[in-house]
Amino acid sequence: MKSILNGLRVATLGVAALAATSTVAEELRIGTASQGGAFYPVGQAISTLVNEHAEGLTMVPVVTQGSVQNPRLVNSGEVDIAITNNNLAVLANKGVGPYKKAGPMNLRAIGSLHFSVLHMMTLDGSGINSIADLKGKRVAVGPAGGGTIPFLTQVLDLQGLTMDDITPSFLSYSDGFSQLADGNVDAAFALSGYPAGAVMQAQTNTKLKYIPMSDADIEAALAKYPNYNKVIIPADVYNTDTDGALLGVNNMLIVDASMSDETAMKITAAIYDNLDAFRAENAHARQIDPQRSLELKIPLHPGAAAYFTK
Repeated sequence: MKSILNGLRVATLGVAALAATSTVAEELRIGTASQGGAFYPVGQAISTLVNEHAEGLTMVPVVTQGSVQNPRLVNSGEVDIAITNNNLAVLANKGVGPYKKAGPMNLRAIGSLHFSVLHMMTLDGSGINSIADLKGKRVAVGPAGGGTIPFLTQVLDLQGLTMDDITPSFLSYSDGFSQLADGNVDAAFALSGYPAGAVMQAQTNTKLKYIPMSDADIEAALAKYPNYNKVIIPADVYNTDTDGALLGVNNMLIVDASMSDETAMKITAAIYDNLDAFRAENAHARQIDPQRSLELKIPLHPGAAAYFTK
């Protein structure tokens, strides 16, 4: 009997030791955007990297309304990390613009991602040949809460127009470009990396063209909004007759400043130590330049800063 009790005692101690040494992985949620743009597949790829390379962490992508909503979701704790862009991250930390009601946030950057460009497209043969021609037209402007709308508002302003001068349809990028292909809207916009799945799908059976911006408009936009960049999309990307000279903005990963340094560094290392795998899984990752992480308009999280400056 004593030997049986000793055996049970040893077995019990063994189970307790196993329980003490095993750890439950911390599950993180990454805010992306609607399906059909670039953020969701980028978020999927980032989740895969974290799941494979960040010990003690798991990550799942979450569909959101996009780059405008994502800072709010991080701030409220509904997601742990999210994708947004330079301009919006600055506004969120200042508590101005679309974040005036929420007040100043305390967001930090994990690192730089790809550029998002403002796809401005219509059907080939359409009479829309400039931003000014959008007056009175039906325009798919992306989902409410997405990053396309504030960007579009600023572009319209270059021609003295406002959202009241168009008839907006608040649709996902996929639905918006599908409606364009079907002729139910006159133009469709998407602030997305390229190639954008929604545009690729629409141009399969329909020829599209860019709504061009004049050199003067682009120069005016860059002077007024220094966080923007001029991005050229080659004609063969969407089978258009001309290259697209478009406005773009650098995207980034954001977290709340309260995230632990250890967790932030694990995420950063999982992504940027494995860029080859990232680029193999997602075409947008080929546009990532890690050095741009040191030039973002909000501070890096200390855990990320330690990674990039090591």
